[in-house]
Amino acid sequence: MSTNQGPRGRQPRSVYIKRRLWVLAGLIAVIAIIVLLVWRPGSSSGAEDSKNNASQSETTKPSPKETAAEEKTSSEPVACTKDNVEIVAKTDKTTYASGEKPKLSLTITNIGDVACIIDVGTSQQVFTITSGKDTYWTSTDCQVEPTNAETTIEAGKSLTSEPAIEWDRTRSNPDTCDAEKRDAVPADGASYHLKTSVAGIESKDSAQFALY
Repeated sequence: MSTNQGPRGRQPRSVYIKRRLWVLAGLIAVIAIIVLLVWRPGSSSGAEDSKNNASQSETTKPSPKETAAEEKTSSEPVACTKDNVEIVAKTDKTTYASGEKPKLSLTITNIGDVACIIDVGTSQQVFTITSGKDTYWTSTDCQVEPTNAETTIEAGKSLTSEPAIEWDRTRSNPDTCDAEKRDAVPADGASYHLKTSVAGIESKDSAQFALY
């Protein structure tokens, strides 16, 4: 004996809503899994770049000890050269009466940014007196017991040679150093120029003076 099944009617609306919610929840879960696989936290290029930049910055940034060492090195004295010192030739007067002996000196100034070292001893100082094209006197021609004196000159500071050298108004020549009397130079208003040098660095300008 067969049993007839009754006709299937329409399901309640709540059943359809539940099915749709389950399908939507499944789609959201799938999308979330895909997103996690593609954009893994902590592995994005932006995060990596930021991390790399931070690491590089920490590597290249000098430590306090390195900075202090650089400052110490930069403040250490350097050798004095024609680029960081200026030498000026000086006389105590610009005009000398008959019988007056000119007193010669020089000033050396550190025009650089750091201290510099130079030998300012008499062995390194040269005073030269000229008139026109003729050289009349040089301090090293008959120099006695030259000395050395290595000195540090601070930036912006000056040194002046002391005591001043007194010129006896005669011609110098190594061959006449022991002579009792040497030839006097022309006077009567004759014009002369004094140039100086220290350790091979020459004065830029000469000091002009006249003898009567």
